[in-house]
Amino acid sequence: MSEKRFLNVHPDVVKLGFVSFLTDISSEAVFSVFSIFFTVIIGASASLLGIVEGISDFSASSLDYFAGYLSDKSGKRKKLAIFGYGFSAIAKMMLLIGSSVVSLATFRIIERIGKSFRGPPRDAWLSEVAEEANRGYAFGLHKAMDKAGAILGPVIAYFLLLFLGQTRGAFNIIFIIAIIAAALAVLVLALMKDRPGIPHERENIFKAWGVLNSKFKLFLIPAGIFSLAYFSFGFLLLRAYAIGFPVRDVVLLYALFNVSFVLLSVPVGKLGDLIGRKYIVVLGYILYIIMSLGFIFATEKWQVIILFILFGIFYSIDEAQSKAFIADIEKERRATAIGAYNFVMGLVYLLASVIAGALWVINPIYAFIFAAIIAFTAMCVFLFLFSLKK
Repeated sequence: MSEKRFLNVHPDVVKLGFVSFLTDISSEAVFSVFSIFFTVIIGASASLLGIVEGISDFSASSLDYFAGYLSDKSGKRKKLAIFGYGFSAIAKMMLLIGSSVVSLATFRIIERIGKSFRGPPRDAWLSEVAEEANRGYAFGLHKAMDKAGAILGPVIAYFLLLFLGQTRGAFNIIFIIAIIAAALAVLVLALMKDRPGIPHERENIFKAWGVLNSKFKLFLIPAGIFSLAYFSFGFLLLRAYAIGFPVRDVVLLYALFNVSFVLLSVPVGKLGDLIGRKYIVVLGYILYIIMSLGFIFATEKWQVIILFILFGIFYSIDEAQSKAFIADIEKERRATAIGAYNFVMGLVYLLASVIAGALWVINPIYAFIFAAIIAFTAMCVFLFLFSLKK
């Protein structure tokens, strides 16, 4: 930790944050328009969207455990992260090839594989350069920079749709900008100094699971239950559209969600460092329950706006502080643990989005009722399994 600090963290935290910033400009410019483009413009059904989003969520974590294990086994962080970021950048070129239901569904699933491969080595890199005393702050700062890109991406998409209309040409420009931003992220990462971890060369992939901390495995129980309630964000965008938001304003709602995330991510991280991350995990469950119940009764646009802000606060907890919590528990094989966590959650996300899509066809309200009940159950299990003492 002898290198000059910036924003009270190791410089790698900020550099990796900038890589994520560029990547999220790319990914979120596309995602902010995808659910509407896929269903309203192309004509796919909501149930098909649920299946595609569920598979893409699983795809986004399908290689996490393998990538984490490989990173801990070899000690490599940078090379594996570059591969993941590079794969996603190349996959985005599929958006310029065609606009059929099949091609868009294939893109959505394939592109997420890169996210799956880059996450564990990058998060292990972060956890190793961040001191335990401010690890929540470091993860929160990284995610704030990440989601700052997720604000800019949808804003770019919004203005392009505003001035050019909902035309194929406008979408093509959005996709080209996304490809350029993704390529720049890979370049920035390639220029960073490598931070290899300690290799565990003699472990096979099955033994790696066996030696993970028992408390981490215990955490997977409530986390897995909660993930069943955690269906694709695309359904929230569809709900906003159904309540009366036009397509371009739905994009702005997505940007608002990310603004909420950015503003709260660092304070939430600091709060977790101060009072203990277990309290923050419970707060995340509570916020998700409130958000789900809110979408059941929301009928006015201002109510939807508040719910998107609330979801941004929840997401700042789920995305950053859950990883910091895992890093606190598992100190030796963090890439493997984070990879295992993401893989298990991805398996459940697949089922969650399929269930949400099926319930949506019957009545969208049923999807949110289901989410609220499952999230409450997960919170009760967490409280039962873990003491809230720091």
